[in-house]
Amino acid sequence: MSKRADWIAVDWGTSNLRAWVFGPDDTLIARLTSDLGMGALTPDVFEGVLLGLVAPHLGDVVTPIICCGMVGARQGWKEAAYVTVPCAPPGVDEATKVPATDPRILPVILPGMQQTAPADVMRGEETQIAGYIAEHPDFDGVLCLPGTHTKWAQISAGEVVSFRTFMSGEMFALLSEQSVLRHSVQSKDWDDEAFSDAVSDALGSPQNLASRLFGLRAETLVNDMPAGTARSRLSGLLIGLELSGARPYWLGQRIAVVGDPKLSRLYEIALGCQSVPVEMADGDAMTLAGLKAAHRRWKENET
Repeated sequence: MSKRADWIAVDWGTSNLRAWVFGPDDTLIARLTSDLGMGALTPDVFEGVLLGLVAPHLGDVVTPIICCGMVGARQGWKEAAYVTVPCAPPGVDEATKVPATDPRILPVILPGMQQTAPADVMRGEETQIAGYIAEHPDFDGVLCLPGTHTKWAQISAGEVVSFRTFMSGEMFALLSEQSVLRHSVQSKDWDDEAFSDAVSDALGSPQNLASRLFGLRAETLVNDMPAGTARSRLSGLLIGLELSGARPYWLGQRIAVVGDPKLSRLYEIALGCQSVPVEMADGDAMTLAGLKAAHRRWKENET
C-alpha cells in the first residue's frame, strides 16, 4: 500500500514531469516521472495528468503541491507572473494558486523571473538558484546554469542582481540536426582537445563564427576530419562564442556551474581554458533544494 504524502514537489518542464513525494520531516517516499510535459498538454488536462501520477499517495487531508518550471508559462496549467530583478528568487509568498477540482490537492506554481533592460526571462532556473542560495547562503558571485537556454546570473546578498540568456544549446541542436552540418557531426565520439581549441578560437575571433561553422563541413569533406572531432568543435565554437558575450559575468568573478553534470563539465573545461576556477553543483539537486526551501516557507506561513 502506498505511503501518504505530507507534500509533493513538482518540476514540470516542456518535455517531462518529475515529482518527489515527501512524508513527515521531508522523508522521501517516491520519485515519479512522466513524459507528459507542458508542451504536449492543454490547460484543462494538467490536473488529470498530475493526479494520474500522484493519486496513490494522496490521503483524506489536503496535500500541498509546490510546482516550478514551464507549468507556469502562459501556455501551461496557469500562468505564474514573473518577478522583476533585482530581487531574491521567488518563493511561495509570490506563488500562484491553481484552482483544483479534486479537494485532496492544493497546487501552487512558483513564478519565473524577468529583467526589463536588457529584456530577459527565466522559468525554472530561478528554483535552482533558490536552492543554491539556500545551501550556500554566503555565495557572492555568478551562477552559470547550462541548458538549452543557458543562464548567467549575478548573485549578491541573496538576490539575483541581473542575468543574461544564451541560446547556445538550442543553436547546437538546430545546427547538428537541421543544417548542412548534420552530415558531419553525427557521432557519439568526443574530443576534449578539439573542443578546447574551438572554445579558444571563438573567444579570440567571435566575428569569424559563421565561417568557422562551414569550415567544419569542409574539413570533413576535404581532410576527412572525424565526425566526433567535428561535433566537439561545433560545441566548442558555440560555447566559446557564449563566453565571449558573457565575459562581464565570469571575468574576475566567483563562478558556480549548476546543471546536468555532463553539460556542466563542458563549461568547466571551457572556463578552465581561461584559467577560471569553477564550483560545481548538480542541477536536479538544486531544483529539489529550491522546492524544499519553498515548502519550509509554506510551513512557516501556516504557523
